[in-house]
Amino acid sequence: MFQIMGVVNVTPDSFSDGGRYLDVDDAVAHGLELIAAGATIIDVGGESTRPGAARVDTREEQHRVAPVIAALAAAGARVSIDTMSAETARAAADAGASIINDVSGGLADDRMPGVMAASGLDCVISHWRGHSADMARRATYTDAAVDVARELDDRVATLRGQGVDPGRIVVDPGLGFSKHAEHNWRILARLDLLRELGYPVLVGASRKRFIGALLPEDAPMEARDLPSAVVTVLAAQAGAWGVRVHDVAATRLALDTLDAWQGGADD
Repeated sequence: MFQIMGVVNVTPDSFSDGGRYLDVDDAVAHGLELIAAGATIIDVGGESTRPGAARVDTREEQHRVAPVIAALAAAGARVSIDTMSAETARAAADAGASIINDVSGGLADDRMPGVMAASGLDCVISHWRGHSADMARRATYTDAAVDVARELDDRVATLRGQGVDPGRIVVDPGLGFSKHAEHNWRILARLDLLRELGYPVLVGASRKRFIGALLPEDAPMEARDLPSAVVTVLAAQAGAWGVRVHDVAATRLALDTLDAWQGGADD
């Protein structure tokens, strides 16, 4: 089953919807709306990872996300915690999260691999070269698709050696993290290299800057949802396991259109 991971940012400074869901009730209501629209996973995050974003104290991060996760899990949602903090990941697991989504792939906090291994939760391992404050200067590749696949393979091997169950690993190329637009498009065009690693592949292109570059400079953030939905369809055709998106309804409709197209070929 293709997974739609709906984004709930419990932050004041997210690039896409900062401050809209900082209130617990608003965040929970938004998560439930995303489920009703077709999300199969709700990804809850309490720290922005946009370029230049400041780090958040882990106690504040947990204060933001734990009650949202608990309420969504109690409502029957499959919840992912978007965090680079081992302590927050542990608190989220206690609150009912079933997936750890670490955009640093366990590199930002040396305690994270232990939490991943001990929790027994599914883990999204992203390609990452450094924090948001200075990640742009790390965007140097010989061939972005090849280099990212190799570095992710090495990272996963290290985590497996630290006790993380390989059957619970999902890989994410980390689009936008230490990558320029041309790197992101190269990676997407060669998703087969990531699939060859043998793990499910999650694609997180929704509303990112390289998507916005396709539009007029004054286009609103929501205008990025159409090209993001197109990327979803192409990722599904390329064999991705799922996508992380902001506009779940548009994503579901795009995938339903793809299913109808493919169904016509089967008649």
